[in-house]
Amino acid sequence: MNPSLLAFFARFDSKSVSGPLIIVLLLAMMILPLPPFALDLLFTFNIALSIMVLMIGLQTTKPLDFISFPTVLLVTTLLRLSLNVASTRVVLAEGHTGPGAAGKVIEAFGHFLIGGNYTVGIVIFVILTIINFTVVTKGAGRIAEVGARFTLDAMPGKQMAIDADLNSGLINQDDARKRRQEVSQEAEFYGAMDGASKYVRGDAVAGILITIINVVGGLIVGMLQHDLSFSTAVKNYTLLAIGDGLVAQIPSLIISVAAGIVVSRVANSQDIGTQLTGQLFKNPKILFVTAAIVGAMGLIPGMPNVAFLGFAGLAAGLGYLLTTQTKKVAASDLQEQAQTKEDDTTEASWSDVQGVDTVSVEVGYRLIPLVDLNRDGDLLKKIKGLRKKFAQTVGFLPPSVHIADNLELKPVEYVIKIRGVELGRGESQYGNFLAINPGMVTGPLQGPPTTDPAFGLPAVWITDEQRDKAQGMGYTVVDSGTVIATHLNHILGMHASELLGRQEVQHLLDLLAIKSPKLAEDFVPKVIGIGPLQRILENLLLEGVPIQDMRTIVEAISEYSPQVQDTDVLTEKVRLKLSRSIAQNLFPESQEMAVITLEQNLERILTQTLLQNTNGTGIEPGLAQTLAHQAEQAAAKQEQLGHSPVLIVPAGIRMALARFLRRVTPNLRVLSHDELPSTRSIRVTHLIGNSA
Repeated sequence: MNPSLLAFFARFDSKSVSGPLIIVLLLAMMILPLPPFALDLLFTFNIALSIMVLMIGLQTTKPLDFISFPTVLLVTTLLRLSLNVASTRVVLAEGHTGPGAAGKVIEAFGHFLIGGNYTVGIVIFVILTIINFTVVTKGAGRIAEVGARFTLDAMPGKQMAIDADLNSGLINQDDARKRRQEVSQEAEFYGAMDGASKYVRGDAVAGILITIINVVGGLIVGMLQHDLSFSTAVKNYTLLAIGDGLVAQIPSLIISVAAGIVVSRVANSQDIGTQLTGQLFKNPKILFVTAAIVGAMGLIPGMPNVAFLGFAGLAAGLGYLLTTQTKKVAASDLQEQAQTKEDDTTEASWSDVQGVDTVSVEVGYRLIPLVDLNRDGDLLKKIKGLRKKFAQTVGFLPPSVHIADNLELKPVEYVIKIRGVELGRGESQYGNFLAINPGMVTGPLQGPPTTDPAFGLPAVWITDEQRDKAQGMGYTVVDSGTVIATHLNHILGMHASELLGRQEVQHLLDLLAIKSPKLAEDFVPKVIGIGPLQRILENLLLEGVPIQDMRTIVEAISEYSPQVQDTDVLTEKVRLKLSRSIAQNLFPESQEMAVITLEQNLERILTQTLLQNTNGTGIEPGLAQTLAHQAEQAAAKQEQLGHSPVLIVPAGIRMALARFLRRVTPNLRVLSHDELPSTRSIRVTHLIGNSA
């Protein structure tokens, strides 16, 4: 064989060839004659395949778990049509020999399922076809059509929610890419299901027409070509046609039911069997009421008493079992509470002394499921993700977050503390979603109005049913766990300097020793002590400067520490070395820096005042109030324009002015003229001090 041809076939494995091969075989079945034994095997395979598809549909937890279902619908429909053509050929050619001419499967459906009565067979066939065509297939197609439309409308909002989670550190790039792919696949799935359902409906119509053609054609062939009597021809060909129709329509009905189950499922971590049993047979009171009503109906004279009373007894028995199980769980809870009270009466010891957690989150009792892994609580996972994101962007790993319930809080309330001090409080409604208005929504939503606890944006609490609608209107929709995680991430970023302790500084030095051993050798304590180094790093974090570049920080300290011992002055020297990265963090997408500056006379007054008092307390009260007010207004205008609020001042007063303005405008970053990179252009957008 030609080597190039061998190489061509070598690129294909058995799985890649199986798809085209199956389609070719199905098309061949429509052309080539098949013996009755082959028809028996293929009809049996068709029934087994339909049952397999139904079982897979029942076990899925969300539609995308069976993403190949639209293709399966097309292939199974083509298989049934091919079998109809092949069986029609055999029925018309050999039907005069008797009901077994087309194989044992068709004969079994013609005799055993309909009792050999072609009138009963016709009625059953028509009923099955109507159920499949007008009820199951039409309903599944409608659900797929509506699902496709709503999924497409909600795609922009879902993409915004993914971007929001990525920016807040709750997910990484791989998770975001995976979620975007799922959103796209979901829209494609419902669109494909909408189209594939048309094949199934067409198959139902074709089944009726093929059956009519088989009956009429069989009568013509039997009476004219084989000289059969009318009654014999009707008996043979009608039973064969009805058996052929039933053996095709029953798998079609099973496949249609599977399609309806898949597209009508609401995404959940449980399969359909677990959902139904858990929700239908959960409340014993409902079972007792049902048993009473059915039992009362069973006592009516003339009613089938045995059936009604039997089902009433079964419902009452299930209710009793559920009640017993509930009492056992309650008794176990009481035993645990008694054990807790017994522990409270023991003698106090040093083990009862509890230290203060560096970072802690306390939640009300209705928010406990968010941290309960047995209830699929994902708050712990989100917190792990934001700690990793914090370490990557800020430069050190924050302490672990301790989560506890607090019965003194409102049921839906939570509190964020750092070193035991409350720094954030909010509410989160478990099971609902927070629709945040980013300022570009197309309309209002029905629900309790509130504000985003992290950034103060207007928001509305909505139910799961309103989620797609809200995303389609431009709202950023997040679940209750993400609300807490985003607020915690904001608090950690605002107070990063308070999270940096001696242990974290030592970890940073250990990492530096691995990457740059010569630079880290004898740096502490020979060049500087670990205490002063910690204060320098805290100064940087206090003004929003990441400490990822420890090599540059250590090099700057090593260069200037022989002449300077003051940590504030050393911080300014380090900032000069980090000026490029500071500018990059503040203006990541533009080489132009849109900044705020001081009016010349105000700059001269502040220079004279602050050089004498570096704490910023020497500013005259009236001037200080005006300066703080105008700085706050300028920062707000910068944020409205989409710029980072940055104030440029002389180097001599930068630190003092930054400390003063941080009390009133925490988001305003103060840079000195010396820290501006020469590679970037400057554009002044606001001037503070025109009315000073």
